[in-house]
Amino acid sequence: MPPNLCPIIFLFFFAMLGLASRVRAVGVNWGTAASHPLPPPVVVELLKSNNITKVKLFDADPLVLQALSGSNIGVIVGIPNSMLKSFNSSKKAAESWVHDNVTRYFSNGGSGVRIEYVAVGDEPFLQSYGEQFHPFVIGAATKIQEALIRANLESKVKVVVPCSYDTFQSESSLPSKGHFRSDLNKTMIQLLKFLSKHRSPFFVTISPFVTLHQNKNISLDFSLFKETAHPHNDSHRTYKNSFDLSYDTVVSALATAGFPNMDIVVAQIGWPTDGATNATPSIAETFMKGLMNHLHSKLGTPLRPRNPPIETYIFSLLDEDQRSITTGNFERHWGIFTFDGQAKYPVDFGLGSKNLVNAQNVEYLPSKWCVVNNNKDLSNATARALEACSVADCTALSPGGSCSNISWPGNISYAFNSYYQQHDQRADSCDFGSLGLITTVDPSVDHCRFSVELRTSQSDSLHGSFFSHWTTWLTATSVFLLRFT
Repeated sequence: MPPNLCPIIFLFFFAMLGLASRVRAVGVNWGTAASHPLPPPVVVELLKSNNITKVKLFDADPLVLQALSGSNIGVIVGIPNSMLKSFNSSKKAAESWVHDNVTRYFSNGGSGVRIEYVAVGDEPFLQSYGEQFHPFVIGAATKIQEALIRANLESKVKVVVPCSYDTFQSESSLPSKGHFRSDLNKTMIQLLKFLSKHRSPFFVTISPFVTLHQNKNISLDFSLFKETAHPHNDSHRTYKNSFDLSYDTVVSALATAGFPNMDIVVAQIGWPTDGATNATPSIAETFMKGLMNHLHSKLGTPLRPRNPPIETYIFSLLDEDQRSITTGNFERHWGIFTFDGQAKYPVDFGLGSKNLVNAQNVEYLPSKWCVVNNNKDLSNATARALEACSVADCTALSPGGSCSNISWPGNISYAFNSYYQQHDQRADSCDFGSLGLITTVDPSVDHCRFSVELRTSQSDSLHGSFFSHWTTWLTATSVFLLRFT
């Protein structure tokens, strides 16, 4: 071999190694805002049986972390927004949290948890929060970083701050004009300096579904990676899908802020399957197939060719019936699995299998449902249903939802059953002024599923009073009134 070829071959070899190291991982968000959550050991087995090797958590639940011990799954532990203020002001509080939630579980190749990131806050810059968390984010991140240094974990665990989809924007919808929100400029510069100093990536949510609903210039086909979609042009760059458009808007925002080469992690991306127009399993399947094909192609985007996000976390693993519906009723239906761990559609994570494996050893309450008693005077049934929905989850009844087409009084029965199941099938939770009737005949209709809840020891402490949650009741009234008339 000619001597002058050696350096070239070595350079090529290391370039290939670099490329291989940038084969991007796909993980999932595992949220637990559910009235009857699947037991953590069942969920961990669900992750393992589907070869999901990375998971992002929104807190540091000890039962979840214990279940993840020894799984060799890469884990992001989260710090809720409500804790940011105390960490910002207290070094001791940060050190205590790191000790209790990171050091205690951390794996050094043993049977612990493979914690890779600490996520400081859950999208604390979300515009609907106002500026209530802004003053505390950088201080909290800094204190957590210092605590990791003190625990000798700074080289193994990165500190990040998940940023919401509305952190960045472009008034012209052109990616090249992307920038961070003006009210965030100072805080964002501080954050990016912090991330750069510690070689941490920028975590950001990209939401093609929300973008579709907010931007009249975005079509469904464009959101779903359809080849027939009308492309969007930005100077000499052509955009063929909504993901690339949003991603490059983030790239431009980072460049405008002075950090053009910062690595990006897509912390949340997905498509809901219920609770709104275009939120169906079939559309979600089309989106997920397009997203996976795009990520596995490693083509990158026009502004970052052959350089896709270093990691992408699907939102989310499971449906959560306790998530806030302030943004929309679809918020409770992001899961690629139903609340009880049953796959909604096939997904190819690039590991050789397109079919997902359902959760095993799932324990349900008895096969009983609560329905409206048609032999009673139903003149007050709508009011009772609205009261039920103020506590229970009736989002499937909303326009475009899987149960939006069932007629009165079937929708009343759905509301009654939702409340009945959430209250562990207690006999008194199917009273509704003597309008309720317990049955062993499944009242499900077509795609409208009348669920039977999971048997879980955690449920008793999660239920509120029948006539509580008046703020939610007002929301439910405006959302569901038309469905009960």
